[in-house]
Amino acid sequence: MDNFVAIDFETANREPSSVCSVGIVVVREGKIQNHLYRLIHPTPNYYNYWNTRVHGLTAADTAQAPAFPFVWAEIEPLISGLPLVAHNAVFDEGCLKAVFRKYGMTYPEYKFYCTCRASRRVFGKELPNHQLQTVAARCGYQLEHHHHALADAEACAWIALRIMDLYLNS
Repeated sequence: MDNFVAIDFETANREPSSVCSVGIVVVREGKIQNHLYRLIHPTPNYYNYWNTRVHGLTAADTAQAPAFPFVWAEIEPLISGLPLVAHNAVFDEGCLKAVFRKYGMTYPEYKFYCTCRASRRVFGKELPNHQLQTVAARCGYQLEHHHHALADAEACAWIALRIMDLYLNS
């Protein structure tokens, strides 16, 4: 799989629709071609202490950020026709579907692949866990800003470039 988009969302609270940042990395012909990071005004618009503790974002950071539909209008042309890859894809796909529902947008049934599942299949018990930073390190990528949506998307792209073909073809 040489063409895909790695994607990562961070949320403001426990609601999956509360995306407050997104990072995407566009890979074409096995090479990173583009990347994008955007803050998003979350819906619902409140920050849970624990979420902020994880990613460091607060209401002040996203107070002037655009709502999701405006951010997605910028992202959609970049990802059109490409599969999406995420580490723990259930979370990111759930966020994407939830925020589409929240805004009454038609969800285009994006195809998601999961680097966490791929890691379990390829590396198995070789790793102590299959968290993003652990798998990234095993694949030779030093994840320095874990839980920053773009940094996590870049790590995911790196992992996918190293192991997704093995996962899909085994």
